[in-house]
Amino acid sequence: MDPKGLLAPCKINVSSETGRLRAVLLHRPGVEIERMTPINAGQALYSDILNKQLVDCEYDNFSGVLSKWAQVYYVSDILQHLLVDDEIKRELADDEVIKIAQDLSDGSETDVAKQLTRILIEGYEHPDWDGMSEERYLVKPLYNLFFTRDASSTVYNRVLINSMSFEVRKRETLIYNAIFHHFFHVDTLDTLAWNAEARTEGGDVQIASPDLLCIGQGIRTNPKGIEYLAQQFAAERDHFNILVQELPHNPESFIHLDMVFTFLGKHQCMAFEPMLTKRGLFSDKDTTLINIDHGKITYHRVDNMVAGLNSLGWEIEPVLGGGRDPWVQLREQWHSGANFFALGDGKIIGYQRNYNTIDALNKAGFDVLDALDVVSGKVSMDDHEKFVVVFPASELPRAGGGARCMTMPLLRDNE
Repeated sequence: MDPKGLLAPCKINVSSETGRLRAVLLHRPGVEIERMTPINAGQALYSDILNKQLVDCEYDNFSGVLSKWAQVYYVSDILQHLLVDDEIKRELADDEVIKIAQDLSDGSETDVAKQLTRILIEGYEHPDWDGMSEERYLVKPLYNLFFTRDASSTVYNRVLINSMSFEVRKRETLIYNAIFHHFFHVDTLDTLAWNAEARTEGGDVQIASPDLLCIGQGIRTNPKGIEYLAQQFAAERDHFNILVQELPHNPESFIHLDMVFTFLGKHQCMAFEPMLTKRGLFSDKDTTLINIDHGKITYHRVDNMVAGLNSLGWEIEPVLGGGRDPWVQLREQWHSGANFFALGDGKIIGYQRNYNTIDALNKAGFDVLDALDVVSGKVSMDDHEKFVVVFPASELPRAGGGARCMTMPLLRDNE
């Protein structure tokens, strides 16, 4: 399981959002993101089409920072390694697609695996496509795979295989299920296996602490999916809590909890102010604390996310995304202004473009580091107690996600 050039599998354990990151799973956006047109972008869950040359440059800075800090695994590397196994091939592809990969290869087992990996991620054109119809692909591209957060979620020492809300993303769950079972050899939780109507997605699942999950309920994660998690932990733990924030179903920038709330450290969070004050789109959106006590599940309404955390003994202060101006808050939330990924306690990464949010972080004590300086070695993250690494991006934000969306943490230190 450890061929030349492939990292050996790490232990899987994430017990908080802000423990020191040791390993993370990424997918570098490939030609699949170029296989969209204005006609099929909506089906691919995009509101625009992307320029891959710009995406490549932006992603280089993002992934370069992560590689300076932690072990980085790539989905395509692991998948290509696994697909030399005939049984795993059949888990992920039918006979027709396997035959196509064989025909495209040089005949060797490793090249078949390489070609099959490419097809499963990038898609494959239908042999009789007429050059005009929308149904161009026999195997549809995985346009959203670089958002590695969504289809699976590390939940303590297991991985939650999420039940995706849209057909275009369902193959992602099959790929992650294979990766975590056959490469990392970790136990999984399966939302869909519990109930066909249950839905969870990783952008809505935040591991606050060993006894607390924060969950978003909206267009992607539904009450049945949250019930699954509550029932699961009620059966396993004497005491556990789930803090649930209801989200607007539109506009599309509110698809997940991490678009309005992320942890920056043990005592700070990034928040979209209308979510806390319950105004505008959040005027009728509930915040609910689910308490689990020796198998008994009770539900309590709380004022907002911060109040819910404080009621559990947390001392946490929000930094407001976009600052104090409500118009700026809306503008920066649209391009993932709240979507930060924590490398550790008070050590985060996010988009440079949301400069009012970055200014608010700086005023809250975060040193602002340029990703280009970090990647080049000009600046060391280790020299700063609290920091936000900012990376320039215009194309990646248009895909509808930020730094947290593009990362699947595998291992963090316990806090």
